[in-house]
Amino acid sequence: MAVILVLIALGSIAFHLLSPWWWTPIASNWGYIDTTLIITFWITGVVFTAIVLFVAYCLYRFRHRPGQRAAYEPESRRLEGWLTALTALGVAAMLAPGLAVWAQFVRVPDNAAEVEIVAQQWRWSFRLPGADGRLGAADIRFVSDDNPLGLDPEDPAGRDDVIIDGGDLHLPLGRPVKALLRSYDVVHNFYVPEFRAKMDMIPGMVTYVWFTPTRTGAFDALCNEVCGVNHYAMRSRVVVDAEPAYRSWLDQQKTFSQFATRSPGGTRDAALLRRVAEDR
Repeated sequence: MAVILVLIALGSIAFHLLSPWWWTPIASNWGYIDTTLIITFWITGVVFTAIVLFVAYCLYRFRHRPGQRAAYEPESRRLEGWLTALTALGVAAMLAPGLAVWAQFVRVPDNAAEVEIVAQQWRWSFRLPGADGRLGAADIRFVSDDNPLGLDPEDPAGRDDVIIDGGDLHLPLGRPVKALLRSYDVVHNFYVPEFRAKMDMIPGMVTYVWFTPTRTGAFDALCNEVCGVNHYAMRSRVVVDAEPAYRSWLDQQKTFSQFATRSPGGTRDAALLRRVAEDR
């Protein structure tokens, strides 16, 4: 048994160092999160290895032998003191980097551009500010076929907002982005593995996450919270473009005012939305 425990400890270390299953290459500024996880792995790995090897040593050193009697020592204040101090030091070493990263995680840069990400079973929709650089107000009461994100038709700031319903979200390279997160039905979670950052989307609340894309490419956007039978299929893509390509893509997208009148019933629905706003 002692030999088996030693092999378990050595095998665990070898698997961690040689494993081909590692994180995907990072594509945002949140390499701090990777560093925090690596610190946690090292601390817990050292503790795990030390405990397993200590148990193996005890099995071998204090194995049964004819004529040998076990010594009974109910407590040791010195040992308890060492264990308490080392445990407190280890916990502090794991918590401190996480708290430092969290402080950065919730502090959004002043120059961050806002985008909105809306989740519903089982699809993603996106909204970007128009020429005025501001997102208009939204309310779930305004949701309709021609207003899938529930924008307030009486808010001038929302008329030039870019609506992407079911398509890919494009973002410019190297510019910080604050993603406002909403859910229409159940708890979802917006997660792009290469960005490392993720956040729950809770009905009735607007949560947020911010990041700066650092690499061009197309990255899968996943729901990382079980949200129903088709949870596995709730996918989209975030495409990071260089500035010229991003501007070219943005110029081709429809604004809210165009979106609401794209079908024969659009004008009727827009009038209905105005009446709802008046009743409100």
